[in-house]
Amino acid sequence: MDTEKLAAAARALVTPGKGILAADESSGTIKRRFDSINAESTEDNRRNYREMLFRTDDIEAWISGVILYDETARQKGVDGTPLVRLLSDRGIVPGIKVDKGTQPLAGSPGELITEGLDGLGQRLAEYYEMGLRFAKWRAVITVGEGIPTPYCIEANAHALARYAAVSQHAGLVPIVEPEVLMDGDHGIDDCYAATKATLQETFAQLSRQGVALAGMLLKPNMVVSGSSASNRADPATVAAMTVECFKQTIPAAMPGVVFLSGGQTDNEATVNLNAINVEAAKVGVPWALSFSFGRGLQSAPLKAWGGKAKQAPAAQAAFKLRARLTSAAQLGKYTPDMETQSVTV
Repeated sequence: MDTEKLAAAARALVTPGKGILAADESSGTIKRRFDSINAESTEDNRRNYREMLFRTDDIEAWISGVILYDETARQKGVDGTPLVRLLSDRGIVPGIKVDKGTQPLAGSPGELITEGLDGLGQRLAEYYEMGLRFAKWRAVITVGEGIPTPYCIEANAHALARYAAVSQHAGLVPIVEPEVLMDGDHGIDDCYAATKATLQETFAQLSRQGVALAGMLLKPNMVVSGSSASNRADPATVAAMTVECFKQTIPAAMPGVVFLSGGQTDNEATVNLNAINVEAAKVGVPWALSFSFGRGLQSAPLKAWGGKAKQAPAAQAAFKLRARLTSAAQLGKYTPDMETQSVTV
């Protein structure tokens, strides 16, 4: 394992002003997204949509890496260029989702465990040969009555750490994603408690399994109120509680956090990311606080595209704007009036 090489690659993914596009929706998830715009989820349509995003002018100024789904990692563009190479040639690091999704956690009703460790080493070796240079594994922690349980947190943290160790030995930077879901009517204090417990156990497991913290990134949720909570916390509270939670749990050796947007609207995710970086600059933190957004970057371009080739320029303009605004938020320089800016492609 080349720890220095992994550390350099991890730092590059959180270069100031840059973050990651999560374009790793499974076939089922992308179908739901396409259904929302009345577009058929065929292999060609999925390729056309993602290739359109990857070819948007100038995005390398704001996007450091892209997480791909297995299907996309094996596809070629309309001109025959492998999509992995298309990204690499632009200086954008291609990565890959490697977990196999969630299943009910036996003995713990209402909780989930992520699967995919079987054969992971062989799959990662193939991905490395294909040109992928980082990986991602998502664990899901649900907040509700009596949950999350310590059992669920420990089981998912153990799997995350096993995945991270195998990834590093295969030469890929692991992105460790323990997501405390915002689904529900719980308050921000409940999210804080669940996030703190999850991160404490995750880093304990990473330490036990010999993961080099300098050569990995964390993809956590922000500490937010439940999506259906009656009184949702404002951005300043989200920022203060998120930064405090991280200071209590994340070792300084890890170079960066790449937040998931986690069901927030694109505007909400951007505003909260900006507030978190403003708070971090005020109190001082040892890690970069960046982004790895899926919906937070794709909601607007997906609607603008609508499954129609003639709408590609409008979709690329929408994507370019969201990338620019999210980059500004990563620097703590976002303002609401930026939403009205126009871009050209």
